[in-house]
Amino acid sequence: MPYIIAQPYDYPLPTDSNLALIIIDMQRDFMELGGFGDILGNDVSRLQTIVPTLKRLLNGCRALQIPIFHTLEGHQADLSDCPESKRKRGKGELTIGDVGPMGRILVLGEPGNSIIPELAPLSGEILIPKPGKGAFYNTQLESQLQARNITHLLTTGVTTEVCVQSTMREANDRGYECLLVEDATESYFPEFKQSTLEMVRAQGGIVGWTAPTDSVLQGLREWRDEG
Repeated sequence: MPYIIAQPYDYPLPTDSNLALIIIDMQRDFMELGGFGDILGNDVSRLQTIVPTLKRLLNGCRALQIPIFHTLEGHQADLSDCPESKRKRGKGELTIGDVGPMGRILVLGEPGNSIIPELAPLSGEILIPKPGKGAFYNTQLESQLQARNITHLLTTGVTTEVCVQSTMREANDRGYECLLVEDATESYFPEFKQSTLEMVRAQGGIVGWTAPTDSVLQGLREWRDEG
C-alpha cells in the first residue's frame, strides 16, 4: 500500500479514491503589513516564512495533477454572516468590516481579502470562501470534495491552531483522513503551532497525521508512479 512517512505512523494513501491539497487562508489580511493580523499586533513575518515551502508543495501537487483547494476567510459586505460576538473580539483599533490600509477588513472582494500572489489559485483550482474558522462551516467544501471522490486531505496554511486545526477537526468528524504538513503551516505563536502538531498526532493520530513537505512529495510521487 502506498504511504507517506509521517507521525505517529505512516500515512496510507488511497487506492480507490482521491486525495486533495487544501491551502487555508493564505490571504493578505493575515500575511502582510497593514492586514488584520498586523493590526491585531502580530508579527506577520512569522507566517511569511512558510511561503517558499508551501509554494514548492503546491507546484509539486500541480505537477502530479492532485486537486487543489484554497480557502479564504471573509464575510459578505453587509456582514450578515458575521456574528456580532466575532466582530467585538480583538484588541486592535479596527475590527471586521472596518476600513483598514487594504480596504474593509475580512470582507470578500476587498484588496486585503485576496490570496497572496505567490500562491494565487490557477484556473481549475477551487476557491472556498468561508465565514468561520473551519472550512466546512457554511461552505461548499464538503460537496466539492464528494463530487471528486476525495477522502484524504493534505492540510496546510494559517494559522495552525485556529483555522487549520478547526478544519482538520471538522474533516476528522466527517471521516476524512487528514495529514497536516508541518513546514507548510504556521502560527503567530510558535508554541501554539508545536502544541497543535502534538495534539493532532496524539493517541495514535486522534485527529490525523503530520509530516514535512519532503516526505509528502516523495510519497506522492511514488503513489502516482504506482498508479
